Amino acid sequence: MDALTNHGRAIRVAATALGLTLLLAGTAWGDDDHFPFGPFRMYSTSDPADADAPDTRVEGVDTTGAVVDLGERATGIRRAEIEGQQAQYAADPSRLREVADAYARRQPDAPRLTEVRIVIRWHDITDRRPTGLWSDETVVRWQVNP
Repeated sequence: MDALTNHGRAIRVAATALGLTLLLAGTAWGDDDHFPFGPFRMYSTSDPADADAPDTRVEGVDTTGAVVDLGERATGIRRAEIEGQQAQYAADPSRLREVADAYARRQPDAPRLTEVRIVIRWHDITDRRPTGLWSDETVVRWQVNP
């Protein structure tokens, strides 16, 4: 077939117009969650020159008192999943039970956890350069019930 029918051409023009309309509306009123029709703002902005850089981690304390890294290797839960739901964990710290349970499944011989917490390490930045200084902030804490 060398040429489109009038019906086929009309469908393609309508689909193109709909796509462009969604793209323009997403650009004007959309958010990152509306991708690919919304703007990807995370790449179009930057932090102030002296804004501290956050580094989020999940850690626990076991029955021996040792601090345990509860990262992806230990639990199977990616850091991005924790960061994306940080507000929900703050609203209901008992949700950190999921992390403790995942750790127990993957590390069956390890000492039991007594506490799970989300900690942000704030790296000091001055004039867009790291200074080597940092401070830790525990933003969510959950005590494991026996």
